[in-house]
Amino acid sequence: MSQHRHPGAPGRAGAVPALPDLPEATVARLPEYLRALHGLAETGHETVSSEELASAAGVNSAKLRKDLSQLGSYGTRGVGYDVALLIDQIEYVLGLTQRRAVALVGVGNLGHALAGYDGFASRGFRIAALLDADPSRVGEVINGLVVRHVDDLPEVAAEESISIGVIATPAGAAQAVADRLVAVGVTSILNFAPCVLSVPEGVDVRKVDLAIELQILSFHEHRKASLTRLPTTGGSALTALPGGLGATDTQEAIGT
Repeated sequence: MSQHRHPGAPGRAGAVPALPDLPEATVARLPEYLRALHGLAETGHETVSSEELASAAGVNSAKLRKDLSQLGSYGTRGVGYDVALLIDQIEYVLGLTQRRAVALVGVGNLGHALAGYDGFASRGFRIAALLDADPSRVGEVINGLVVRHVDDLPEVAAEESISIGVIATPAGAAQAVADRLVAVGVTSILNFAPCVLSVPEGVDVRKVDLAIELQILSFHEHRKASLTRLPTTGGSALTALPGGLGATDTQEAIGT
């Protein structure tokens, strides 16, 4: 993952000296640490041990310590981490020291729900514009914002200094919307449409497909159900896949 180098946050003791190049897996865990830290701060905690923070974030403590060491934060033996300072460090690395303007394209059922979600503001993001191609949606007011036609995107992007685009359109329209976002200078896209987008180098895309997540959970449910049906004595745990080898055929193939 390529990241721009940036001087450390001025005027802060223990501030990150430079924006580190972090593994994607570490970047994905930082928001979980931040969520847990905000929860601890709200309940009056000034310090937290790596074990407590790891438990709150749902990771193991060794992984957490390794992640935080890459930010230059090692904690204090016998005391732990300074909660407020660690919040500052993670927010700086995640670029949350400024509120980023977001344009949401597609205000159908999902887009409407996203537009009304109050949690974005508390995480450093401002839904600055709502756009749709459906004339019947244009002019609708959602959470205090007037829906504009997607053709107004260049004007909106300039007016609001849009830095992130969210696509909540049907799959068939998503690529065209992505092209429009890129054309107006947006280089980060969150895609809720069930499709793969083609974007130029330098444009980052994150995909959220709820159906895929459900399918993964379905696999785990299927596997757990299969394990409960295992024979208690003898027999084979293997079952036939559709169009594939059965248990007996698989064992014979392995033995050949």
